[in-house]
Amino acid sequence: MSLSYYLGIDIGTTGTRAVLIDGEGKVIGGHSADHEPINTPQPQWAEQNPENWWAAARQAATRVLQSTAVKREDVQGIGLSGQMHGLVLLDAQHQVLRPSIIWCDQRCQAEADAITGTVGYDRLIEITCNPALTGFTAPKLAWVQTHEPEVFSRIQKVLLPKDYIRFRLTGEFASEVSDASGTTLFDVVRRRWSGDILSALQFNRDWFPDVYESVAVSGQLSASAAGELGLKAATPVVGGGGDQASGAVGNGIVSPGIVSSTIGTSGVVFAFMENPARDQKGRVHTFCHAVPQKWHVMGVTQGAGLSLRWFRDHFGRQEASLGSLLKQDSYELLTQQAAQAKPGCEGLIFLPYLMGERTPHLDANARGVLFGLTGRHTRADVLRAVLEGVAYSLKDAFLIFDEMKVPVTQVRASGGGGRSPLWRQIQADIFGTEICTVAADEGAAFGAALMAAVGAGGFASVAEACTQSIQLANHTRPISENTKRYAEYYQVYRSLYSALKPSFDRVTRLAAGE
Repeated sequence: MSLSYYLGIDIGTTGTRAVLIDGEGKVIGGHSADHEPINTPQPQWAEQNPENWWAAARQAATRVLQSTAVKREDVQGIGLSGQMHGLVLLDAQHQVLRPSIIWCDQRCQAEADAITGTVGYDRLIEITCNPALTGFTAPKLAWVQTHEPEVFSRIQKVLLPKDYIRFRLTGEFASEVSDASGTTLFDVVRRRWSGDILSALQFNRDWFPDVYESVAVSGQLSASAAGELGLKAATPVVGGGGDQASGAVGNGIVSPGIVSSTIGTSGVVFAFMENPARDQKGRVHTFCHAVPQKWHVMGVTQGAGLSLRWFRDHFGRQEASLGSLLKQDSYELLTQQAAQAKPGCEGLIFLPYLMGERTPHLDANARGVLFGLTGRHTRADVLRAVLEGVAYSLKDAFLIFDEMKVPVTQVRASGGGGRSPLWRQIQADIFGTEICTVAADEGAAFGAALMAAVGAGGFASVAEACTQSIQLANHTRPISENTKRYAEYYQVYRSLYSALKPSFDRVTRLAAGE
């Protein structure tokens, strides 16, 4: 009797992760392949080469298959996940026209404003459940239309990052509802492209792929791709999900009250919803969930794990070198230092706005800040302030969830913020709630594999897949003394943005030479 296995591939920002699970949803292997660094040709710009994603996806998938010695005919389905909002443009020969403008790029504020003026703010909220933001896909496409008309004139297909990998795997142009929700072009309530918005913006409907539910089969592995990955041709490839929806499936966020706090390059607080609810101010995002006919709401911090990586890359080279020598994670070495500082860092507060900010400010001009620095502060204080600042920024989303009457009964941490005991404790203390983790900390790639299993018939539903495969591991309870201290510092943190906003805007103009 043959065994059944399912492959999940997550196209992240810094790398691609492939995870293989068995028929019971147990992870039996995983492999990651790094991407080239983000290209920032100008301040606040962020681009990547889609061909690099494809190379990383091939490497991650083939290595995990080799390491597990699973027979290729036993892999019954493939699920895809990926960074959201990125703009991939193909020409008539299906070649990439320009580097992808990715999620954290902030160049297109003028285009976002123009879309709002054309469609109308209230109409955007009604149809897409979200405002037009610089991070989303439509303003990026409008920027290309304005600044690169020759490229724009040659567009034949517009894809999201994971959907470009789907095309390379299957030859099919397809997307799915959770990722399409973040384009400013999608009717989130009706789960389809919005003809009204496409028409208003004069974007060709034929550019955009068919959209599926996340567990629906969207194509089959082509013979050429099967040869490159070491799999059998015609293996089903399901819709999959944007990285946050896929990560939520991997964390079991498939019923009301269970909320996730994920710290990757960005930071996301994510809650399940039976029906779509909107924040009229647009501070949080309401998208289709990867669970069929369900929705989710999420708050986003642009520079969460990115803030710690920024510190490591520019001020933590000794930890990076020592970690390589000792075969120890350099981030663990950094958080060990941060643990030496006191909660609150004696008044040192970090604003993690290194790539502008979404929740709750929706401000591409916001900048990172270290506030309250004195001669007493040490390197450990700065490190801990970075961890605390990210947690403060995520707490902003919980306050909006409360306004929207979104229930929060349990918080599950994942990503770097879930793996680090110190960062878990900081979150528990700042949120004032217990933080749990799941046993299989594979996030989006794991969720994509579970969706592949559902689509291929291994499980009857996403809920069943999560119930059978996900177990809770660590439980971190808040320390009441720390929670009281953080509550006072959080009020200072919240006051800083409004005080500094005029300066953020002015320094952005100065940096642009205006």
